[in-house]
Amino acid sequence: MTIGLDATYSEGRQLSGIGVYCRELLHGLARAHPGTRFEWHYRLHRLRAGLRAERPANVAVRPLLERFRTGRARLFHGLNQRLPAAPYRLRVATFHDLFVFTAEYSTPEFRERFRQQAREAAARADLILCVSRFTAGQVEEILGVPATRLRVTPHGVRLPDTLSEEEREPLVLHVGAVQKRKNLARLVAAFEKAAPPPWRLVLAGGGGYGAEEVQARIRQSPAAERITWTGWIADAEIERLYRRASVFAFPSLDEGFGIPVLEAMAHGVPVLSSTRGALPEVCGDAAVLVDPFREDDIAQALEALIRDPSLRARLVRAGRARAAEFSWQRTVDGTWSAYRELGAAD
Repeated sequence: MTIGLDATYSEGRQLSGIGVYCRELLHGLARAHPGTRFEWHYRLHRLRAGLRAERPANVAVRPLLERFRTGRARLFHGLNQRLPAAPYRLRVATFHDLFVFTAEYSTPEFRERFRQQAREAAARADLILCVSRFTAGQVEEILGVPATRLRVTPHGVRLPDTLSEEEREPLVLHVGAVQKRKNLARLVAAFEKAAPPPWRLVLAGGGGYGAEEVQARIRQSPAAERITWTGWIADAEIERLYRRASVFAFPSLDEGFGIPVLEAMAHGVPVLSSTRGALPEVCGDAAVLVDPFREDDIAQALEALIRDPSLRARLVRAGRARAAEFSWQRTVDGTWSAYRELGAAD
């Protein structure tokens, strides 16, 4: 049995949440099922990187073409709500979010292109794997896919063996791309109101749509000297920030899942997050959730976390327990179950 997967998004200098999912699923499936032959397909602009990347012995690399099959895969799995028109016998697609249909968090050209790709993938897929119940509901409502074709397979997180013994710093951390959807201009404003010196705010991630607005807001801030946007940094540096931070703030306006909140919980950082999208589903009772459109609510929650060490300690315990409920092995197993349901895996 040979299974093909779109590995395009698993390569890159700094992976998005979708990229992390692709990498973890690709390697997890190959490790868990050494008797199965996998083909990692790359769109042509990433094919050279794919050929250079390390891969298990039961994996071959193939180019991904829109209209022509390459390789021997009976089942093809598109990992980012895209499926080629090529005539694979069985097709599965993973859907992460549908904010391109619901809000202006990207350019009009980007939204129209990804709307069309999502519609095509939804029509072609025998099964659709959704990373949250929230996303499954959107796929059903917006794209008209019946619930009988949807399966929920959440993202996971890697738990550190031990929590950091380093002393935590007066540091509020956000990890992720600096873009309009992440609501960082309001976070900067809330930080000004809630966090006195020596508290600092660190925004760790590359730039995205609307980043210039966040930059301008930081320059205008009376707390500008205590606010840092790192730009792209390596995973090891992000790990170091998780181990130093005292509060993690993620007041996003829309998320199909939200891997960074689980990463923060896994590292023992109390989380402030949002009532929007899938974030309540992911966070459960292990975070302080606020209406992300209400700047004062963000500020009040942030102030409570800064001033109340007992609240932080409670959220650290709850967060570690919550993060332990999400593993990449669970994601792998749920994906394999979908393949088996289609008769493409033993």
